[in-house]
Amino acid sequence: MPSTNAKPAKKSREKSSRRASGGLGSGGRASGGRASGEKSGQSSDPAAGSSRRPAPVPSPAEGFNGAFSLPPGPALDICLRLQNAIIEHRLQPGTRLSEDEVGEIYGAGRTVVRSALQALAHSGLLEIRRNRGASVAKPTVGDAHEVFEARALIEPEVARRAAARITDTDLTRLEAHIEAEHQALADNDMGRALALSGLFHIDIAEIAEHSVYAAMIQSLITKSSLIIALYWVRPDTACESHAHHALLDAFANKDGDAAHDLMRSHLIDLHSGLNLKPPVRKKTSLAEALAGS
Repeated sequence: MPSTNAKPAKKSREKSSRRASGGLGSGGRASGGRASGEKSGQSSDPAAGSSRRPAPVPSPAEGFNGAFSLPPGPALDICLRLQNAIIEHRLQPGTRLSEDEVGEIYGAGRTVVRSALQALAHSGLLEIRRNRGASVAKPTVGDAHEVFEARALIEPEVARRAAARITDTDLTRLEAHIEAEHQALADNDMGRALALSGLFHIDIAEIAEHSVYAAMIQSLITKSSLIIALYWVRPDTACESHAHHALLDAFANKDGDAAHDLMRSHLIDLHSGLNLKPPVRKKTSLAEALAGS
């Protein structure tokens, strides 16, 4: 994840990733999939080796847009806007979302808003309770442990798989992710930096070309955003750009074992950066509690 202290290891990465066709390929792949015509280990860019701008990085809303079954339209648009606000920590866990207020903000009727809120609840980002309405979900300490344990089991293997399939275009895109994270930090926009960091992990899953893993990781990343908002106490672990740079170097070298180990270490560090200990409660006698009553 991003850090203002880490220096990009660009020199070694660029050297290791240059192939017979030249430097890193340019051109991005559409959100949610790999570029048309790419094959594992090959660049689809005929201009590979020329000086080109990095592939564009999608906004978090675009990158996370595969999680809902809603058809294109106002409900999906509202769903994505609310999801983006949650992932970027502009809507904090526990925030109530009134159907009327959301409808007024987005100029939509209650039926449309209700569809969007129900889709978000199905994804785990919202909780809808009878007679209380919708609110941003608040994962428990147990939920947090389970999410990061699951990520530590799945993502290292996905990283190993991605290392065997990554193309020059993919490397360029991942590097652009890191640069965007740095820019978000420079703008003091920590929520966006964290969202972009999550998108970095989702892109790795897409590069691995395993749709089941990719769907699982996207779900785990969105839940991780809520967990970080509630329990994050060590910014140094949630913003480790050097971990992402090290992964990029492993991918450039097509070193699956290194990618596996780096991803596992990175996720363990993230897990350790959360305060998941039960709060210490001062023991109070009944007499003390009722004193003055």
